Amino acid sequence: MSNAIKETHFNFPGQIGFYKGKVRDVYIFDKELVVVASDRISAFDVVLPKAIPFKGQVLNQIAAGFLKATSDIVPNWVTATPDPSVTIGKRCEPFKVEMVIRGYLAGHAAREYKAGKRILCGVAMAEGLRENDPFPEPIITPTTKASEGHDEDISREDILAKGIVREADYLILEKYTHALFQRGQEMARAKGLILVDTKYEFGKFGEDILLIDEIHTPDSSRYFYAEGYAENQKNGIPQKQLSKEFVRQWLIANGFQGKDGQSVPEMSDEIVESISDRYIELFEQITGEKFVKANVKNIESRIEKAIMAHLGQ
Repeated sequence: MSNAIKETHFNFPGQIGFYKGKVRDVYIFDKELVVVASDRISAFDVVLPKAIPFKGQVLNQIAAGFLKATSDIVPNWVTATPDPSVTIGKRCEPFKVEMVIRGYLAGHAAREYKAGKRILCGVAMAEGLRENDPFPEPIITPTTKASEGHDEDISREDILAKGIVREADYLILEKYTHALFQRGQEMARAKGLILVDTKYEFGKFGEDILLIDEIHTPDSSRYFYAEGYAENQKNGIPQKQLSKEFVRQWLIANGFQGKDGQSVPEMSDEIVESISDRYIELFEQITGEKFVKANVKNIESRIEKAIMAHLGQ
């Protein structure tokens, strides 16, 4: 299980900075970012101790496909994908919020609802909903974008009152978020899936607002299988999910939710391999394409050569 990208330590000509995110290694240039999608995996805002082979490739290629398929709605940051695990694009100034949009009462929203809350991020949730029921209309429930630690729920009103995003820009972010979610739901439906909820991140390049980061991947989104959805809801049966939720559920079942004093359970080779297999299954279901594993012999050398070629070195 060593053929996975746990972390990278490149040093490129013209590079002016480096940022290690939860799952990405970001090489910073004057007007460009080179982003390596590592095989690290996070849950409950904690990076788990073992990397998952091909996970980065899965997410990078899904995101590339969806960014291309939505570029008529909103321009995005991508300029090149020189390697299956690498995306290069414009260096934007990110808005310090994540635009989370929910079509169904699931995940965090369902946990809050079960706890008796009927307001989420300033948005009212109707009475009488059961877990995984659709909302009458999709709702936007933003979070702050934390540099470290947990992202926090925040309301539209607080975002504007605190000047985190200017109102004129925020109205555009809302418009883009709804349009992207509608497109994502249409594309999911064509693959026999339901796009339940997702998040979008935006940034500015000059005066232009661009879509940044990955979109519609199983790490940033939750999918249900459309087949059996209505029957499962009718009978109160949990929905079959196509998302990273299975990793969260495994952690919860083993006593970990990222809270103080809790320890990440042991990740056996079997668990790591099963998670890798699930990510590949996610890729094939979401895209309708066969997943082609990249060559993982000398994986870091492969990535470095692809980036250097793009940089003209």
